[in-house]
Amino acid sequence: MDFRQLERFLAVVDHGGFHRAAEVLYVAQPSLSQSIKQLEREMGDALFHRVGRGVVLTEAGRELVGPARMAVHALGLAVESVEAVRGLRTGRLQITAMPSQTIAPLAGVITRFTAQYPGVRVVVRAGATADEVVEAVRTGRTELGLLAGVGLPERPGVGLHPVARQRFVVVTSAAEPFQTGARVATSDLSGLRVIAGQTGTGMRAVVDALIESGVELTIAVETEHREAILPLVLAGSGIAVLAESWREVAERAGAVVADLDPAFHLEVAYVSHEGGLGPASRAFLDMATERQ
Repeated sequence: MDFRQLERFLAVVDHGGFHRAAEVLYVAQPSLSQSIKQLEREMGDALFHRVGRGVVLTEAGRELVGPARMAVHALGLAVESVEAVRGLRTGRLQITAMPSQTIAPLAGVITRFTAQYPGVRVVVRAGATADEVVEAVRTGRTELGLLAGVGLPERPGVGLHPVARQRFVVVTSAAEPFQTGARVATSDLSGLRVIAGQTGTGMRAVVDALIESGVELTIAVETEHREAILPLVLAGSGIAVLAESWREVAERAGAVVADLDPAFHLEVAYVSHEGGLGPASRAFLDMATERQ
């Protein structure tokens, strides 16, 4: 058993099949299949059930996932530590982030980091909810995560690093009777239709809290596609409750952005793997939290 076999095994797990895993790894699919077959022979058991064009982990495969991630993570740390001797001239940094936080604060930190370490490639993966981000870090799929929520999730195996507190704003089309920069009482939202994110997101938590408090909001659209919310608002499908990181983008697009009264806030934090960070991840996290 070697590092490459484990890496390829995890790629098949993470991408749900051999075809997509081969594309991501830039290897021929027959070569990938042969590596997995060799690993299965060495393990003495099948790791996947082949189901059509996809795969499902066997019991033995499920047991291997955790140790494989730890082994790949440990070797990655060793390689990055050697590379750090050369001053982070090369390397790869993976971050799993929720969509709104890629606008702020992530974009600004990436800009500063890549200017200082131009040889390090930054890869940003999507996590739709805080739980998805935590799970990606906890299981070793990524060393760092960036999440936000009305409350921050506490989980074993990960460390939380709070970096910001953003207020929620109401985003509407010009057809609604609100003005940009005004304070809007939550009671003034009664009778309106709202574009909401899926359960598990901060924006949905606020919408649900408003409804539970007696504000008569109707969820017109529920979407996992964060990029669809602003066009739907501008088209008149409903209002939206978004993190303040959307303010500039929304105003440039022609939307009205008003403050909620009373205020609701979003806690923003980076998440790190407690098993240790490589030099690139450590440098990025230090830069992201240095102003706090």
